[in-house]
Order: sequence, then structure tokens, then C-alpha cells
Amino acid sequence: MAKKDKHKKKLPLVYQPFGFALSWAGGAVAGMAFRKAWKVLRHEDDAPDALDPDRGWGEILLAAAVQGAIFAVVRSAVDRTGAKAIARSTGVWPTTDKGGRD
Repeated sequence: MAKKDKHKKKLPLVYQPFGFALSWAGGAVAGMAFRKAWKVLRHEDDAPDALDPDRGWGEILLAAAVQGAIFAVVRSAVDRTGAKAIARSTGVWPTTDKGGRD
């Protein structure tokens, strides 16, 4: 049993590079998804920048909310998929506690 506990403590360190690569790929996918969603919602190629003086509060906050929701969903899906893959291949969940990324 002690060997399994020792393995469980080391796995998060091993998982970090894998998790980083997954997060990077997930961010790229989320960015593409946001650009497509914005084009469908507003029929514009570019989302408004918060510092653009020609854009109103409503569209800036809408863009931020849509972008945040898409990034949160993609990040959670990528994190969960990676953790499940590690657990299937090693038999150990890749985090040391119940908490996740923060």
C-alpha cells in the first residue's frame, strides 16, 4: 500500500507537462470557437476591444461574457479529459486533493 501512496504523490508532478500541453491546446481551440461564435452572433470578424472608443458597453460586455463562458467550458472539458486519460492509464487520479487547478 505504501508504494501506491508514494506513486500517488509523484503523479501530479509528472502530470504537469501533460496538463500544460492540454491547456495550451484547449486555449487555442477556445479562441477559435469564440471567433466563430462571435461571427455567428454579431456577423463581425473581430470581437470588440474593451478600449475601442467606438464600441458600446453592451457589446463589449457581451463579448467578454461569451468569451469567458467558452473558455471555461473548453478548459473544464480539456482538464477532465486529461485527468480521465491519466487515471485510465495509471489507475491514479492526477491530483493530490479534491481541488483542481487553483
